[in-house]
Formats: sequence, structure tokens, C-alpha cells
Amino acid sequence: MPRFLVLLLTLALIAIAPAREPADGIVFCTYNVRNYLGDDQAAQPERRAKPKTPKELDSLIAVIRDVEPDILGVSEMGSEKMFADFKERLAKAGLEYPHSEWVQAGDPDRHIALVSKFPIVARDSRKKVSFTLNGKTEEMKRGILDVTVQVTPDYRLRCVGVHLKSKLPVPEGEALFRRHEAAKLREHLDGIFKETPDVNLLCYGDFNDTKNEPMFAEVSGAKGSAGHLADLWAKDSLGDRWTHYWRYADLYARIDFIFASKGVWAEVQRETASVYRSPYWAEASDHRPVFVTIVPVEKK
Repeated sequence: MPRFLVLLLTLALIAIAPAREPADGIVFCTYNVRNYLGDDQAAQPERRAKPKTPKELDSLIAVIRDVEPDILGVSEMGSEKMFADFKERLAKAGLEYPHSEWVQAGDPDRHIALVSKFPIVARDSRKKVSFTLNGKTEEMKRGILDVTVQVTPDYRLRCVGVHLKSKLPVPEGEALFRRHEAAKLREHLDGIFKETPDVNLLCYGDFNDTKNEPMFAEVSGAKGSAGHLADLWAKDSLGDRWTHYWRYADLYARIDFIFASKGVWAEVQRETASVYRSPYWAEASDHRPVFVTIVPVEKK
């Protein structure tokens, strides 16, 4: 069957599935949705990105509907208006997310955001995170998203999301800039673990670097320490692990990660850590979503 017919059938036949009970496991997903921007942003001459076409929007929502996450963290979300449009499209596809977070940081166009089927009971996002580089004060382009979700009356999950500096060149050096952002993220995480060492925490997002780069060591932290984060080594149905295709370099790489704290490790169903393979992934984004199932267990 032609791809466009598969997509149309997927969207036309969507029905709201029965709510998944947390005791059976919840799905957490991170996804760079690639330039979910509005006409107002793309109309500015210095902006290179264009708003998504209707076909791209349909493909994007279809990918998310296939994964059907309970909590979804996204990168490259546009304005608050576009975020509302995103949530409305998800709702029409049978995915209701009554709780959300959207972070306005240094990047005026692209934001990190999160939607959840469960209540957000604490918001600790950082809009302005600064550091010194080459004697100049710089800011994390997208800040740090940090929310605590009440999954069950007895179980909370803290979600810390980022979108680190892209590979587009900057005078300061994009790799060095990204490493400084990663260090500020680790500083934020250390503060969390100092206050609550056994916190159920997932750190996720588009890190724009592979695991052999300094970013990975900065974010994961020292092995054996209370604040160490373990990478969930996700793969797709064919065993491939790449999450992003960089067309300019013709390069496939794993740059989108989910890291888990020691506190949540027992609840993470590691065999479910997946990169979603879809026939229309490239129409939706240059990234593929990464997701995992968590079965909440009350701490004794």
C-alpha cells in the first residue's frame, strides 16, 4: 500500500484507546519535532526554517500517535501559539494531554516543552541559565525544563529535559558551547540529587552529541556516585540505534537520549527502550522518537 494511503488510514481510523493504567506501565518519550514554527517566525528574513507543511504535520502527529506516550518531551517547539496548535492536533488524534510545560529561554524561536496525561505538581524549569565562555557571559539557548509529574497517588517522576546547542557553527565554537551547556545541566542535576538522592528522575532530550563526546560524561556524571545517570541504550525494531539524520553531512547518529537515575532504575523496563522506526519518520522530522516504559513502584 502506498505510504500516503497508510498515513491517511492511520489518521482517519484513529479511535481513542482505553486509558493505560499506571500499574501496567507508562510510556515516556522524547522527540525533536523539527521546527514546529508559525508563519510569524518564518516570515523574518534572518530565519532559515519554514513552517511545516500539512503533510509534515500529519506525519508528525501520526508518529506520536503510534508511540502513544503518556508523557512526551519535545524539542524545537515554536511559540506558545504553536504549542497550543500542537496540543490541539494531538487531541484530535485521540491523545489528550491536560498538563504541560513550555520554556522560553534565549532562543526566541525554538523551545523545549512537555505534555503529560498526569498532573504536574512541581515546576522547576530554568529559563535563564548563564555561563562564562571566552570571557563573555552566554546563556543556554533553550534553558532547562524541569517538572515533577504525579503518576499515581504514591509515585512521582521528575522529568528534566534539554536541547543543547546545535551543530551550526558559532564564533565561540559550537562544541565548546555545547559542553558548557552540558556542565550547567549537570550542575542543575547535582542540586536535585543533593536534596533528594533517591529521586525518580529521567533526563532526556536532544543533546546534539554522541556518547563518545565530552557532553556524555558531563551529563551522566561519575559512575558509582549518587547522581550518576544511566543511558538507556535504545534501539529500533531492526536493531538500529540512530535517532537523527543530518542531511548536510549525510550522517546518521544517536544524539537523542534518555538517562535514568538510580532511584527510577528498578522501575524502568530497560528492554522496552526503543527508537521508533516508521515509514514516514522523515516526513515528520529529521529525528526519531526515543521512548521507554516505566512501571511505578512505591518506595518503602
